[in-house]
Amino acid sequence: MRPRIGLLLGDPAGIGPELVAKLIALPETHARADVLLIGDRRQYLRGADIASTLDLHPVFIECPSSTEDYAPGNASAAAGDHVLACLRTAISRWQVGRIDAIVFAPLNKQAMKLAGMSHSDELRYFADLLGYRGSTSEINICGKLWTSRVTSHIPLRAVSSALTVEGICEAANLLDRALRTGGVAEPRIAVAALNPHAGEGGLLGTEEIEIIGPAIREARARGMSAHGPLPADTLFIAARRGDFDGVVTMYHDQGQIALKLLGFDRGVTLAGGLPAVITTPAHGTAFDIAGKGTADVRALREAFAVACRMVSR
Repeated sequence: MRPRIGLLLGDPAGIGPELVAKLIALPETHARADVLLIGDRRQYLRGADIASTLDLHPVFIECPSSTEDYAPGNASAAAGDHVLACLRTAISRWQVGRIDAIVFAPLNKQAMKLAGMSHSDELRYFADLLGYRGSTSEINICGKLWTSRVTSHIPLRAVSSALTVEGICEAANLLDRALRTGGVAEPRIAVAALNPHAGEGGLLGTEEIEIIGPAIREARARGMSAHGPLPADTLFIAARRGDFDGVVTMYHDQGQIALKLLGFDRGVTLAGGLPAVITTPAHGTAFDIAGKGTADVRALREAFAVACRMVSR
């Protein structure tokens, strides 16, 4: 059965509408899945005009916005309110079985906060809408390499105290499950150290001895092929070489910097742990180029492809 993908236009003041128009114009998009756009048709038409794409008429699940005109490059409560309404519509359609997965063009957290979102990010917002109380984590994907992280949007000074054996095991478990759903039969997972040189036997920090090492042993006991703790400055060289399928990092930038250097223009973020398949480009709304028609569609194209593969499996 062909996947039915709910495709959202993203923040209307960013590059989302033009990216969606470019994706819709690709023949491979319609060969992979049945696409239902969720949002305001006027924003799609504006994006198609910016992107100079063909005059296509996709199927819409209408989610009208309060205005047709959002100033490109500006975060606003009105744009955030529209985005949140579109996210709620997408989740409700998934819950009743009208769509099989959700793919959204880039959102702007500031706009959503201005509109009243109290959650730290859209992942927690999705979990709340779904009534999901289990573990969640952003999983970032670049080609064949997938990463998860133990901590995410917290200050760097808070990372060490936030690390636990169970938290590291859960990040590895989410990554292992996602990789299997993505088609990797026996995922090989590297676990990053927190400190330089993996702590140098305790000289540069003891987290590897007291927390990360025991977590890796526990992950192995649970059936995962987990390796480490490995120094973060060299582990991505081995991962790029193909020694590992996935990497568990301890904090946000530890993995994000490496992954975006490997392929910023094709990186994908997966909402790990949720019952619904939800993907998006790993980049942001690019307010600085919004409306210019120069936005690169490759990351959204990859996010769409990942969602289609995961649903098919």
